Amino acid sequence: MSSINKIELPNKPDHKFDVSKTFGINSKLSVRGFKNKTDWVPEIDASYVFDKKTTLSILAGFEHNRRVMVQGFHGTGKSTHIEQIAARLNWPCVRINLDSHISRIDLLGKDAIKLNDGKQVTEFQEGLLPWSIQNPVALVFDEYDAGRPDVMFVIQRILEVDGKLTLLDQNQVLNPHNSFRLFATTNTVGLGDMTGLYHGTQQINQGQMDRWHILATLNYLDPSQEYKVIISKLGNLKGAKNQEMIKNMVKLANLTRVGFANGDISTLMSPRTVISWAQNFKIFKDLVDSFKLTFLNKCDDIEKSIISEYFQRCFDLEIELE
Repeated sequence: MSSINKIELPNKPDHKFDVSKTFGINSKLSVRGFKNKTDWVPEIDASYVFDKKTTLSILAGFEHNRRVMVQGFHGTGKSTHIEQIAARLNWPCVRINLDSHISRIDLLGKDAIKLNDGKQVTEFQEGLLPWSIQNPVALVFDEYDAGRPDVMFVIQRILEVDGKLTLLDQNQVLNPHNSFRLFATTNTVGLGDMTGLYHGTQQINQGQMDRWHILATLNYLDPSQEYKVIISKLGNLKGAKNQEMIKNMVKLANLTRVGFANGDISTLMSPRTVISWAQNFKIFKDLVDSFKLTFLNKCDDIEKSIISEYFQRCFDLEIELE
């Protein structure tokens, strides 16, 4: 059986981090992580802004081995939140997107033909799940509510109390590493898509939902924080005029979120959308065209007039609808 090399780290976290200093949130807590960084640790994004409640929930997962699910709308930074916490704790992190193409075999492993002394031999190629469970890894299942049924039943095995993974094909039972941690991100709370935004999401077996110890909700940032994040991402887009433009972009994004919550429109602008809009503005040097290319062209024709009105309220400019 062939597998990825094991991660060389102490069996347990060997370094304490001050939560307030490390994550910029008001807290007297400390959390354990690793002193040394490996290749599996994500890069630190110095501009990332941590939500206090979500951060403390995720830190509980790292410190106390709790299984944490983070739920929220698209573009709120759910996966990145976990990844950036892992980056600062020097904790190796692996993300697996559970789209419809990921199967049980992809997770567990499969037989592969290899050359051995010039001869073709069949050898079991270990998947990411068995490898992760045997290493000090924070495993993140992205789009957890989009996973296929066969995949969800595999995951349910490691959600049991002892967290053991049985590989029937290999006659093996794998015990989890002391520093293995499990996280998931979802757009829904396991009840299926009730908004029309997330086609392809499934209802999650409530017996499986019960096995997740913590369900944290990550909402969009406060407008002032979102503005700071976007400014930090753009780098050379400076000057009072541009800064005012970014503030109005954030204001427009919030109008779409309120409109979505009230049922006026069926889509909304995430922070990711606002960053893309600002980046496209740098390319095209035209506020209206970059807005159309980034967001408006993706909207329902019936709702474009409402969104154009939001735009006019923020920028005092009219959009000519085609």
